[in-house]
Amino acid sequence: MSDDEDWAMGGGDDEDYDFDYESGDDDGEDNQMTEADPENNYYLAKGVKDDDPEEALKKFREIVTADAAEPSKWGFKALKQSTKILFLELHRPEEALKTYEELLPYTKSTVTKNVSEKSINNILEYVAGEGKHGKKAPQVSLETLEAFYQSTLAALREANNERLSVKANLKLARVYLERQEWTKLKSLLKDLHEACAVESTGSGTSAEDQTKASMLLELYATEIQMYSELKDSKKMKAVYEATSKVKLAIAPPRIMGVIKECGGKMWMSERNWQMAYQDFYESFKQFDESGSTQRIQVLKYLVLATMLMGSDINPFEAQETKPYRNHPEIAAMTGLVAAYERRDVHEAEQILKKNRSTILQDSFIRAYIDDVLRSLRTQYLVDLIKPYTRIELGFLAKQLNIEKQDVEGILIELILDGKVKGKIDQQNGRVELERFQNATQERYNTLNVWSGHLAGISRSVTNKSGSRFGGGEADLQAVDLTMMG
Repeated sequence: MSDDEDWAMGGGDDEDYDFDYESGDDDGEDNQMTEADPENNYYLAKGVKDDDPEEALKKFREIVTADAAEPSKWGFKALKQSTKILFLELHRPEEALKTYEELLPYTKSTVTKNVSEKSINNILEYVAGEGKHGKKAPQVSLETLEAFYQSTLAALREANNERLSVKANLKLARVYLERQEWTKLKSLLKDLHEACAVESTGSGTSAEDQTKASMLLELYATEIQMYSELKDSKKMKAVYEATSKVKLAIAPPRIMGVIKECGGKMWMSERNWQMAYQDFYESFKQFDESGSTQRIQVLKYLVLATMLMGSDINPFEAQETKPYRNHPEIAAMTGLVAAYERRDVHEAEQILKKNRSTILQDSFIRAYIDDVLRSLRTQYLVDLIKPYTRIELGFLAKQLNIEKQDVEGILIELILDGKVKGKIDQQNGRVELERFQNATQERYNTLNVWSGHLAGISRSVTNKSGSRFGGGEADLQAVDLTMMG
């Protein structure tokens, strides 16, 4: 296994070694070779780290000590492994910080720029609880985390590595976001905007540097998440619109997934269900492409938006979403969609009651689930009252399993929207409906008018046929004009 694979955090050293350590006989010659060969010592230490991390630390320290006079890549790699063991295996972050600070001077000249950048990125990722190292990061104080970043940024300033400094600060911004350190985050975001800006020729003003487009998008993704958490829709929209101006041939899927998810939430706050549906769908596709587990949560939001916009489209019929129809966390939402399509409010309520842990534990879904139920109850109520001309509010409340005043509120909304023709008799606690609420009523009214006209014609003809005087033809013409009118 290469040292890169051992770290397994989305990138590591750019060197691969074909060295295959085989323990030899315990004779004096082999022992002398081991003592003199830092490469062998490194792999000896690495070979015992899983079974005896303390022993591995001791062996790695021997390499570093022997390396002091003439620093080499083996001392660098030994410090890197020591940082990993101390942080992830032994959960001693303060000691890990010390070994990391010993490692940083090696990045100036001992190892290549590519190796140093990848190693720094990897360490900062798992210190922040990111990456795919397969180990659960320990709970670390904010002060310790900040110390890792401050040491890193100081080394990068000495190396004049502005690009990696920006990337390190973006990682720190995500730490502040996760810990809801809003004051520190806002200050850091301001600095990052300045770092991603260039002076415009002749104007003295600054504009976003599109050559840093990828970092700029990541900055916007962090910023829009902050405003989403703070429920600041106005600033969310400003950042959302700014993302569309970033010109990038291939945008990072994970970053775009975050931006579109926040966009969907923004549209939901404006009750623009159609736009929310579009952004959640795009967010799901981006997270799915990047392999992010966040795709499941966003798929729930997509289902929510589908029901709120009253669409007949089943969100699980799309090619991208179909494989997740029977996912354990999605099954409840699948049932909710089916109940919605049948306009079965009682089944929907039962599904929500049985699946609180998978549906209602999310505060965002919880904020809109009442809108879904109200939509269902409204449609259920319209179907329920169709056969009646007069019906008690108490009966409707019992059928819908809600309070009488809530039924009255739904009916008032339906009457004002013209979806129901009638009036509410609050004194007697009932709703009085016009029996025919569509074009059928108008046809009946027209037939009644014509029936009256025909009766008038019949009477006129009968009366005139018995008259001894003239003028019958003029009277019939008058009747004809009445019919035509």
